Amino acid sequence: MAEGKKLVIVESPTKMRSIQGYLGDGYEVLSSVGHIRDLADKKDIPAADKQAYGKYSIDVDNDFDPYYVVSDRKTKTVAELKRALKTADELLLATDEDREGEAIAWHLLETLKPKVPVKRMVFHEITKDAIQAAVGNTRELDIDLVDAQETRRILDRLYGWDVSPVLWYKVKTGLSAGRVQSAATRMIVDRERERMAFVSADYWDVEALASSASAFKVRLVRVDGGQLARGTDFDDLGKLKKAVVVLDEKKAAALAIAVDAAGAGTVTKVEAKPGTRSPYAPFTTSTMQQEAGRKLSMSAKQAMSVAQRLYEKGFITYMRTDSTALSTQAVQAARNQAVSLYGDAAVPLKPRVYKSKSKNAQEAHEAIRPSGETFRTPASVSSQLDREEQRLYDLIWKRTVASQMSDAKYETTTVTIAVDAAGQKAEFTASGTVYTFKGFLEAYEEGRDEKRSDSDAADDQSLPAVAVGDELRMTDAEAKGHRTTPKPRYTEASLVKALEEHGIGRPSTFASIIGTVIDRGYATKRGQALVPTWLAFSVVRLLEEHFADLIDYDFTAALEDDLDAIARGEQKRVEWLKSFYFGTESQVGLRQVVDNLGEIDARALNSTRITDTATLRFGKYGPYLEVANPEAPDEKPRIVNVPEDLAPDELTAAKAQELIEAPVAGDRVLGENPENGKIIVVKDGRFGPYVQENDPVSDDAGVDASTGEVVEAPKPTRGKSAKKDTAPKPRTGSLFRSMSVDTIDLDTALQLLSLPRVVGVDPESGDEITAQNGRYGPYLKKGADSRSLESESQIFDVTLDQALAIYAQPKYGAGARRASSALAEFDADPVSGKPIRIRDGRFGAYVTDGETNVTIPRGQKTEDITFEIAVQMLADKRAKGPAPKRGAAAKKAPAKKAPAKKAPAKKAAAKKAPTDAEKAAARSAAAKKAAATRAANAAKKAGS
Repeated sequence: MAEGKKLVIVESPTKMRSIQGYLGDGYEVLSSVGHIRDLADKKDIPAADKQAYGKYSIDVDNDFDPYYVVSDRKTKTVAELKRALKTADELLLATDEDREGEAIAWHLLETLKPKVPVKRMVFHEITKDAIQAAVGNTRELDIDLVDAQETRRILDRLYGWDVSPVLWYKVKTGLSAGRVQSAATRMIVDRERERMAFVSADYWDVEALASSASAFKVRLVRVDGGQLARGTDFDDLGKLKKAVVVLDEKKAAALAIAVDAAGAGTVTKVEAKPGTRSPYAPFTTSTMQQEAGRKLSMSAKQAMSVAQRLYEKGFITYMRTDSTALSTQAVQAARNQAVSLYGDAAVPLKPRVYKSKSKNAQEAHEAIRPSGETFRTPASVSSQLDREEQRLYDLIWKRTVASQMSDAKYETTTVTIAVDAAGQKAEFTASGTVYTFKGFLEAYEEGRDEKRSDSDAADDQSLPAVAVGDELRMTDAEAKGHRTTPKPRYTEASLVKALEEHGIGRPSTFASIIGTVIDRGYATKRGQALVPTWLAFSVVRLLEEHFADLIDYDFTAALEDDLDAIARGEQKRVEWLKSFYFGTESQVGLRQVVDNLGEIDARALNSTRITDTATLRFGKYGPYLEVANPEAPDEKPRIVNVPEDLAPDELTAAKAQELIEAPVAGDRVLGENPENGKIIVVKDGRFGPYVQENDPVSDDAGVDASTGEVVEAPKPTRGKSAKKDTAPKPRTGSLFRSMSVDTIDLDTALQLLSLPRVVGVDPESGDEITAQNGRYGPYLKKGADSRSLESESQIFDVTLDQALAIYAQPKYGAGARRASSALAEFDADPVSGKPIRIRDGRFGAYVTDGETNVTIPRGQKTEDITFEIAVQMLADKRAKGPAPKRGAAAKKAPAKKAPAKKAPAKKAAAKKAPTDAEKAAARSAAAKKAAATRAANAAKKAGS
């Protein structure tokens, strides 16, 4: 770097390239690629500091002092930044203008220790004007924001590291508890509990067609002056909340017949009400995630990933914001665009001003909007964006322009018609809305979440001109049945909305929160709905019973308010952490809760009573029903598998009984093996379906004609001294993923039992090549060398020539056979200098730079992986080092904790199993040693 240049440090390599172009040769822009420091792992803490920092990497007794280290994956980055700083005459820290960005800037300052002037450069859009303005309008580092981020990091470490181990011991290993993640999981579980407790109610009404100049649909609303029941009139237990008329099917059908018989009705009321609708505020992070979910079917994580790309490419402003405010230039740009597209009447006389309720420090940002002082239309930028970027940009552009447009004006007309239905006065209504001025609706209309009362909403329709006293023809009357429904499950969009309404978490974290909930197996997606698993029920039950305050919605929201107060400088970090962890007179601290947990009954925790005899239990391999025999209570309960796709609210008492009484799919006889006369059956086991070869059925056994199951004769009782038979285990073969227990036939079963299949012999080595199916899919095996096959069908089809061709290719490296071409490609990795690609491999999609491979976690989509995420994943994998060899630590006894500062013991070589002679010698030596000890003790006793 030339002498006299100014060094600018940003987080993202993409931003780095854009900003370098705007600032010119007088600046050098480098990237930190996110955080360079974090709380240390236990292994990285020196022995001298382990007593203070060892448990959390935080000294809780010394003002919660954190122990930070530069991560291994960032040492090269830090070295590069230090080299650049040596010849710089000024340092500009240009990380994002939020808590996380401020913290990154502070860690850079602490690590680089610059001797030149340091300035904090902030901007909320990456355009030439904005970047050049930011250089001339710098500020000091905001330590309050840094304190807020550090408090949040320490809080999450204390919470997670104290609570998560309880879940490991009592529910399942590998689980995690998080301050916001746990509250979000509870929300999803609570909604499912409501659905499980819900009792539906039936109600009926009548619909008909009324005609004058044209026909329109009408609905019965009153009978003899009494209001007809609607879904909203019932509570969640199916009981009425107020006095209304409830029609059953018989009464509704009789009324429909009477209306058709009457054939006419009289208009008794025509009511027209004018109304206006105002536009929605520009996007915040939360509302953008919600609308992207509703309109574009994007997950919160995907929406944030796409928005990040749009921001870094300079198309939108910063996407992590709680503010709905727009700059003066942005307001003018939106108004100008609205006028040019929809005319002068499209905007009001005065610009609209939106105020946020949030007190968050992120109010300093603008709302999310198109960047620049004039907005580029979606059509003008389509060639520069990929499909997802274009869709989200279009949404942001429309929302921003619409936010400055005029109100929409409409008129809603409601017509009431009375019919004499066999002596009963039946009143029908119909409504129609006509927009007299569409206003902002020309540009944008917000999506909406599903609501339980949607079925009661009247269809909006165009009504003919009618007047009171007009007689209308009534035809096609039909009784309509309805049933109340429980609250819909949360979608990602509605969960984001609920989290924001409760004040839990911050919009910038919602995407990662929901991602974690899904990745941990606490919820699955059914369409757009989030369905909790039984695992989530167990976790939430434990937290509610033993960590009630920590999972309380109001308590979690109060923590967020306190973090905001720290960010504003209204609270002090240390005092707040002391009250949270150690407690106060009015508040129990986290340490007190953990230290006084008492006994936790893991079995009760993982159990849900479904019926008097059936209990849902959650075990190591998932949920199952444990069915007791009431006539023999001491008998071992029967185990019944629960289908994976069965939601908790669908496991009713009736459904449980259906599963219990259902014919067992397993043990279905497929036929006889013609080679040996043995019987082939298919079974559905705890670890998946498989076929098994059994000895021929005895004369005392039979086959159930209705189910095809083998029914064995009772086994004779044996005496206690009877020896166990040592008969060989029957041959088995797992079904392929493409196969079904219900459809598999004898020929296919015999093929499975014949595996591994001998493909042939390698003419060079003389080794036999076999094709077989394994835990990770189909593969070839030659000696100790295995190669993956691309499909299960190849196990039976692959020829010797094809197998030799596969083995002729390199197993690893650039020439290795790949399952498919790259799913995505990025720029070169900053460490290896090689291009980063996403590929589809044997264990799923993975990120690679040709040297390091990282599997993409379950639940994370490949399209969500950005260049920055890929770089971080590779760096994390390098920092972990190579995985230990399988079996290296097998059967090793747990070591006792070594004394402090003791030199690490050398790893003992694995010992061979002792021979009989060696065992005898060892016993003899032990006996001699014992005898010598006894003699010494006796002599000592005699001398005393």
